[in-house]
Amino acid sequence: MTQYQITLDSEILQHIFTSDDGMAKLMEQVLNQVLNAQITEQIQAEPYERTEERQAYRNGYRPRTMNTRVGTLVLQVPRLRSGQFSTQLFERYQRSEQALVLALMEMVVNGVSTRKVQRITEELCGVDFSKSTVSALCKQLDPAVNAWNERPIKGGAYPFVLVDGVQIKVRTDSRVEPHSCLLAIGVNRDGFREILGLMIGDSESEASWSTFFEWLKKRGLSGVDLVVSDNHKGLVKAVQRHFQGVLWQRCQVHFMRNILDNCPKRYQDELKTRLRPMFDAIDMPTARKLLSEIVTDFAGKAPKAIECLENGFEDAMAVMAIPEHYRRRLRSTNMVERLNEEIRRRERVIRIFPNETSALRLLGAVLMEHDEQWTTTHRYFNMDKYWEWKAEQEKAIQQEQADRQTKVA
Repeated sequence: MTQYQITLDSEILQHIFTSDDGMAKLMEQVLNQVLNAQITEQIQAEPYERTEERQAYRNGYRPRTMNTRVGTLVLQVPRLRSGQFSTQLFERYQRSEQALVLALMEMVVNGVSTRKVQRITEELCGVDFSKSTVSALCKQLDPAVNAWNERPIKGGAYPFVLVDGVQIKVRTDSRVEPHSCLLAIGVNRDGFREILGLMIGDSESEASWSTFFEWLKKRGLSGVDLVVSDNHKGLVKAVQRHFQGVLWQRCQVHFMRNILDNCPKRYQDELKTRLRPMFDAIDMPTARKLLSEIVTDFAGKAPKAIECLENGFEDAMAVMAIPEHYRRRLRSTNMVERLNEEIRRRERVIRIFPNETSALRLLGAVLMEHDEQWTTTHRYFNMDKYWEWKAEQEKAIQQEQADRQTKVA
């Protein structure tokens, strides 16, 4: 082990007992002498010493602060004209600093405002991290978030896809404008849920959703049998355009709200009670019978509500085309809504995102954590029955086609 000779000023020693920062001053003097001894050892020459063994020349100092338990130290780190001065003195400090940075980023991701993070670090660490510093540290999340959000979708077929959007506020060209956070969740062929992607769009227009779906398909989304969403016009048109021949399930929760919004208040509870058995029907004949009874009883009392019900019935009951075991969880966008609640919780703290990049950074980090949890825990569905059912359906279609060709011949 290398040994260094340290000289202490009597004035510094007196400060230990008479000043609050005495220990910090002592440590500062000791470490500065260690740094000078290390550079002498590295270049094999004292200051101004002429020797054949000299490896390099000093080039002054650069100050560097180090926050320690005894206080903040200001160290004078030697510099070289060529090459770089190497020391292990800061390794432990750098590990602690990195741990603090990770803790700061985790606080922000979990919904703690940057102003509150600033106060916490100042109270606990005695270090003043400004709001802009915290924001700058969080930019270190960008590579990981972007890599996750742009990853190839390699899960094979994704028979069930649920999509939804939530509005956020983003500052654009000195103006605060509403933007939409577009989100897609897929259930892969093994029954595990995955967050397929996140995109910040100008709105929930058909163009925005089309761009989103094109992006998902380009990354590898395929094998979709059912898409679940609300009845937003732009979204529905984009689904019909990019997933032709795929079942579209209108969210029954949103559909129920639409019906009740068109119903006189005094009949809402009664109508809601009657609608539930219809949505829970075991098959379509039963659902149609209950629909007919509701129309008969409420056509005169709530005509607008009944019109809404009849117009949206087929789309809201599309899930009846798949096996009963999978219907309940796929008849609404509740799965996406839970993620939207996490997004809204962060959005309420941030209120206004400074730009789209910051929105994608924070919300992407939140969704990454949920995606990892989903893909490493229990399966959402046992898909064995579904693939057996689908094989039977395909076999029946092939048989029907063969019978038609036989008749024609």
